[in-house]
Order: sequence, then C-alpha cells, then structure tokens
Amino acid sequence: MKSISHWIAAAALMLSGTAAHAEPVTLDIWTIDRPDQYIYLLKDEFEQAHPDIKLNVKTVQFRDMVNDLARATATGESPDVTYIDNPEVALFASRGLLLDLSPMLAESKVIKKDDIFPGPLSSVTWDSKIYGVPRGANTLALYYNADMFKAKGLDPDKPPRTWDELYAAARALNDPAKNIYGMAFSAVATEEGTFQFLPWLQMAGGDYNKVDTDGGVKVLQFWSKLLDEKLASPDTLIRGQYDSTGTFNAGNAAMAISGPWELPRMSKEAKFDFRAALLPVPHEGATRASALGEGDNVILANSKHPKEAFILLEFLYGKMPDVWNRFGFLPAARIQSNNPKIPAIYAVFEESMKYARNRGPHPEWPKISKAIYTAIQSSLTHKSDPKAALAAAQKQIDVVLKK
Repeated sequence: MKSISHWIAAAALMLSGTAAHAEPVTLDIWTIDRPDQYIYLLKDEFEQAHPDIKLNVKTVQFRDMVNDLARATATGESPDVTYIDNPEVALFASRGLLLDLSPMLAESKVIKKDDIFPGPLSSVTWDSKIYGVPRGANTLALYYNADMFKAKGLDPDKPPRTWDELYAAARALNDPAKNIYGMAFSAVATEEGTFQFLPWLQMAGGDYNKVDTDGGVKVLQFWSKLLDEKLASPDTLIRGQYDSTGTFNAGNAAMAISGPWELPRMSKEAKFDFRAALLPVPHEGATRASALGEGDNVILANSKHPKEAFILLEFLYGKMPDVWNRFGFLPAARIQSNNPKIPAIYAVFEESMKYARNRGPHPEWPKISKAIYTAIQSSLTHKSDPKAALAAAQKQIDVVLKK
C-alpha cells in the first residue's frame, strides 16, 4: 500500500510539473493601434501559430506613449514589447531601456538586417547596435478628390506640383457654402505636427537642426495664408492626422496631406474618386523631401521573456509582404508586396519613400520636436511672427544639440 501511495504521489508530481511547463508564456504588448488595426488583427494568427505564447495587448495613445513608457520603466511595470515611433528609439536605447537585438538578429533565419532599407534601419540603430525591428514604413503625400477637381474645372490628371499650384487649387476648390475646405493637414502641437512640417522645411533648405532659415519662414507664411484665408479649417491647429484625413474622407476637404496608413479607412469611408500625388515642392526643380514614418517593434531590456518576445518580432516581420494591403504600411525592407491594392497610389508612396528623411535620430528627440511644434503653433496663432518663432526654436534646439 505504501509503494502504491508513493507511486501516486510521484505521478501527481510529474503531472503537476508537466502542467506547469505547459502553461503558456504571456507577453504584455503596448501599441498605438486601435482594435481594428495591426497587432490586434495579427494577435489571433500569432497565438494559433504559437499556442505556447499569449499576447496581452494594451492601447496607449500616440501622444502619451513616451511619457507612459518612461513611467512604466521607472516603476518596473513596462511591457515586454512595445511600439515606439522611429525617432524615439534613440531616446530609450541611449538610456539602456531597450534590449540589444543584434545577437538575436545575427542568428535569425527570418529577419535579415541587410534587407532592411537604410532609413528604417538607421531609425532602430544606436551606438552601432540594433534595438528594434521596423513593422513597416510610411511617408506623406497629397490626397485629392478627383471628382471635386472635375467639378471645379481642374484636371485631376495634373495635381498640384508646386506650392503656388497647391494654393491656387485650394482657392479654386474651397467652397464655404458647402462646408468644403480647399485642403486639410495637421499642425497640432505634438509629434504629428513636426512630422508634417519637416518635409516642407527640408524642401525649403532647412532641417530639424536648422529651422531658423528663410525657407522655414516661407513655410510658416504659406501655412498661415491657408489658415488665414480659411482655405484650411481652423482646427488644423488642434487635430491630428487621423481627424484631419477624416474631414477629407467625409467630403469636407478637397485635398489632404497624410500617409498610406489612412487607405484602409479611406477605402471604406470615401465615396468619391480619391487619388494621391507627391508632396508639392516650393518651385519647379526644387529638392524633394518627405517624412519617414511608422514605428518599430522593440523589446524592453527588463522583459522576462526575451526569447518569446523575439519570436513575436520575427512573426510580425514575416507579415511585411501583406502590410500594404492590410494596414496601409509600406514594406520597410526589400520585400515584394503581395499584389498591392490601389496600385496607382502605391506607386506614389513608393516613389515618395525615395525622398523620405529620418527625424533625428537623437536621444533627446522629444525636446527637439517640441521646440519645432511650439514654433509652428506660435506662428500660426500669430503670437509671434514666423522668424521670431523659429529663432526661439533654434535656440532651444542648439542647447539640446550642445552647439
């Protein structure tokens, strides 16, 4: 009887050990996605492919991600994996808060570092180490309502190419009686405002470290003209790109500056012939520029499950051929998109990526960005003239850059 009881006890111990070993690992994931986007839509696919790993997904507002993540890392409550906007990888990597993925990437059969385009790769690189994997890429272009172009006698096959042509089109398309603005864009006091402004500044000869320029003044004067003449809505100053593009989708703006991430929603909401063109340049022959957007998937340095977290990053990278059709991202690597939807617009954004420039990278990027979007707001609300606003921003940026 004693031997039987010992056997039962031993068997129970083995079974409990097996059950404990079989318990799936749960990864805490932070994202800016809404429930109908990216990580939420891929969650079930990943868990089916990896039943031993579960994902606990939490949405954090884009504008709150940096501060929330900083607080969480300070209190030891950070997630295993999170989305980080590409200019802010340096901020966290330089402080030792992200896991160096270089050793894992060297062994990976899924992610080939050399296949990642230089821009997205540089956004996840700090001090010669790699701290993230791009989930895709995006940039900016000019969306326009071809039906409105036709109705106003404009040729939809010849969208605006220069700032003068853009202004003329906005005036022609503006229709206050029908609550239609000539164009929509975002000059909000967040990173989104900086994101939209920088390509204009770069095309005019400036950059994030050189904002106090004649070209920068011309950009703010041009934006002010659009707002002051009510060719763009006054809430351009307070709404992000999502809401700005929503105005276009609803038919209340004839043109909009935004990115490919809007296409899945635009395809459902916009009941008209929408098209896209490269961002207009200051004048014929001017240097082109566009913004390098989209974020990166990173693993926090204090994750208790780095192996499983990297398996997730590999899985997400493997979805790169489908990100255009499903999520409106451009591939961030030399990977062919699977039969891209809306090929004409895909071609525009693919071309625009040739001119896309990084924001930074710099470990104090949020301070640089704040100086820029504060200057934009100060100028567009006429609290200061464009030159004074940019001069104040330049002083702040020089302090950050230790000039």
